[in-house]
Amino acid sequence: MAQSINANTAATNNVPGTGLGKTTIVDPVVAKIAGIAASEVPGVFALGGGAARVLGNLREVVGAKDHGQGVRVEVGETEVAADISIVVDYPQALQDVAAAVRRAVAEAITDLVGMQVAEINVTVVDVHLPGEDDEVEESRVQ
Repeated sequence: MAQSINANTAATNNVPGTGLGKTTIVDPVVAKIAGIAASEVPGVFALGGGAARVLGNLREVVGAKDHGQGVRVEVGETEVAADISIVVDYPQALQDVAAAVRRAVAEAITDLVGMQVAEINVTVVDVHLPGEDDEVEESRVQ
C-alpha cells in the first residue's frame, strides 16, 4: 500500500508541499526508516525472527543489507502502524528495550515521514547470548 500525500495532507503532517503535485511514500521506505531506527536502539542485537535473520546474513555476505527486515508497516492516509520483531542482547531488560524501540521508531516516522503513528507493536523473538555467534561447531570429519 503506498501513501499519497496531497498538498492539504502535507500541510497537516509537516511534509513540505507546493501544491504542484503529490508526494508518494511507499511502505518499504517507511519500513526501512523504522528498521534503521529500531536497530540503532541499545540492546537490540538484530531485527527479525530466525528465517529472516538467516536471509539477512546471506544478504550481508554479498554486500547487501535489508534495513526493513523484521518490520511490517501499514501506511494509511495520515497514520502509520508498525509491527517490529527484535532480538535483544542478554541481559538487557526486555520491556525497556521494547519501549525504547517504540520511542525511536515513532520519532523517526514522525520526523522523517511526517505522519502520525497509530501503533508500534514490538515482538521479542529471541535473546542473544554473549559469544553465541562466535561458537564454531567442531567438524565430525577430517
